[in-house]
Amino acid sequence: MDLDLQIVDMAGASPEHSLVIVNFVSAIRKQLRNSTCYVFSDNVQYKFKTNEGEDKSIIPDASINCRIKSRRGNTFLDAPRFVMEVLSPTTESYDRGEKMELYRQQEIEEYWIVDWRKKKIEIYELDYENDIPKYFLWKVITQDNKKELQIIHFPNVKITFDELFEEIE
Repeated sequence: MDLDLQIVDMAGASPEHSLVIVNFVSAIRKQLRNSTCYVFSDNVQYKFKTNEGEDKSIIPDASINCRIKSRRGNTFLDAPRFVMEVLSPTTESYDRGEKMELYRQQEIEEYWIVDWRKKKIEIYELDYENDIPKYFLWKVITQDNKKELQIIHFPNVKITFDELFEEIE
């Protein structure tokens, strides 16, 4: 058997990228204690079926999932209610394109795109246009309007702009 294998060195995420994820998860975890929802960092994956019937596995940077019983090992079979992706130069087009489309197809209620370099959060909310799920940009949060940061679909769960970007220069 002749296998044509190629080893590829994949660069890890920057410390700042990881810090945003850790900051989010640590702030949210305490607030979800004793609830039916859990926050996860980028160590769990979700398996979805696309509109075309293709199976896709995806690992969000952070997610809030209230349907954790439907899983196999570290793979969830139901969609979370919230997903956050932290941009990096190598993943930005994927996060804004294919990943966002897959999240839309799965009807994930809220999607955050976080740019740690610009200290900017884009908050997308799922709604329907002619019964078709669609993401609408609800708000862009920057230093100028940082007090408006909120998780739309978890109004009692709070994280501040400064907490999210803590220790990032």
